Amino acid sequence: MAGASGASGASGVAGTVVVAATPTSNGDLHLGHMAGPYLAGDVYSRYLRATGASVIYTTCTDDNQSYVVTTAHRLGTTPPQLCATSTAAIQRSLRAMGISMVGLPPIDDRYRRTVLDFVTALHRAGRFRLRTVRLPYATRSGSWLFDGLVTGTCPVCLASSSGGACEGCGHPNSFDQLLDPRSTVDPNDPVAHRERSILVLPMEDYRDRLTAYFAGQRGRWRPHAMQLVDELLARPLPDIPITVPGEWGIAAPFAEVAGQVLYPWVEAMPAVMYSTWWSAGQLTGPTAEVDELWRAERGTRLVYFHGFDNVYHWGLMDLVLLMAHGDRYVLPAANVANEFYDLDGAKFSTSRNHLIWSADLLAEVPRDLVRFHLALTAPEGGRTSFGRTALRDTVRRRLVEPWNALAEVLARALAGTDRSRPLPTTDAGRARRDAMLARFRACYELPGFSMNRAAETVLVQLARLRAAAAAGSPAQLGDLLLQTRMLLAGAAPMLIDIAGRARTAGIELSLTEPAGLAAGVEPFELPRLPDLDPAERAVAAGAAQPASTVPR
Repeated sequence: MAGASGASGASGVAGTVVVAATPTSNGDLHLGHMAGPYLAGDVYSRYLRATGASVIYTTCTDDNQSYVVTTAHRLGTTPPQLCATSTAAIQRSLRAMGISMVGLPPIDDRYRRTVLDFVTALHRAGRFRLRTVRLPYATRSGSWLFDGLVTGTCPVCLASSSGGACEGCGHPNSFDQLLDPRSTVDPNDPVAHRERSILVLPMEDYRDRLTAYFAGQRGRWRPHAMQLVDELLARPLPDIPITVPGEWGIAAPFAEVAGQVLYPWVEAMPAVMYSTWWSAGQLTGPTAEVDELWRAERGTRLVYFHGFDNVYHWGLMDLVLLMAHGDRYVLPAANVANEFYDLDGAKFSTSRNHLIWSADLLAEVPRDLVRFHLALTAPEGGRTSFGRTALRDTVRRRLVEPWNALAEVLARALAGTDRSRPLPTTDAGRARRDAMLARFRACYELPGFSMNRAAETVLVQLARLRAAAAAGSPAQLGDLLLQTRMLLAGAAPMLIDIAGRARTAGIELSLTEPAGLAAGVEPFELPRLPDLDPAERAVAAGAAQPASTVPR
């Protein structure tokens, strides 16, 4: 993955930390994953950098989730081996998609020490309570069941659900709330409920702070996610498990729950503090303390990208874990939650092999075209569906053909012109350029961030400029180039390879407000997009250059 420019260092001013949901290291990333937080966070980060903002875009693998245990059992491997192979695959897929992170940090002793420091400080401050709870228990194997180790029926929406939280309605179902529980590893192993004392963090203790926080978030969250938050706040808030009786994970360092491990979801906040620290270290040198960029006095702007099924975890549970540290840490300025991305109308499913791996599609279709189609069809307000036929039809008809036709018209118009002299522009042309900039900024800025609208804006402006080029006169060439340059800049967070070629050619791609009213524009040729057909791609590949190693 390419490195990020303009990141905050130990002595730099605070900027924005963009966090994508931590991927569970139980397999590679399919398109359903990629079209959600990872591409959206990348597009947003690239937009911020194009405005001159300081950004760290980061995540790390979630190695201690129970799904690692269940998947390893199904595949006949061990959890450590599965984590290693999955992390390598995830890293390759993120790099292939051009996701602008410096990489995935190692889950090592420094990671574990960061997690332990985070929870030990809360334990020392008396934030946890020892509770006796009823947990599902597989009687034949003698295993305690939680999260991915148990399946059953959601008590809220009555859909099939794993433990922890329902993927469908988003409501939590910790402890004994899941109906008809069954062991995921062995569905025939009888399940009973048994009592066990664990440490919990009472979320209800933070109701007033949560209510005040979400009052300030009205209109800043997508409607479905905020609806879930309202539903959760209307009920008694659950206790957050801090420890659970299990064997896979970080051993809990607390005497009263000896032999237990930390609940995997408790790791999320210290995990991304660690990944922020590690990423900053790759860019500008490490901060003195792992959590430094997350401390309130730094004024860092924190933005999360995750799926609807993680609204409870990232939106409430992890928020309370930050609040439990008093005023030490910054709270997220925004949570951008996506819905589910289906494949041909049905949910992506690894177990049913109903999926497309990101790496496989990228080997077949040029990266810019994949990124653009995912941006255009990403599930922002509701479920959407991916289909190869739709990709080929939409991308070729609405993007590639008109883009390359515009490039051809501009190349013919520029033939014989003096490339060293700016072409004149008019007030009307500059006004249209400014209108385009305003539309793109409205698509990329929070709280209205939308890849769908940004991609559609590219298509609308492209069609307009192609028509104007076909009907234009030489006297209007400067205005046309000025607006085409803004089209390039607006598309750049999605079309990263075209943007890299444009920057290499010296074309300025800024998304800041214009400084003054320059009366001219430097002549340039619009880089062409590759076709989806292999023969055409081979021709285009000769002229294509990889995206800059400094993402924009």
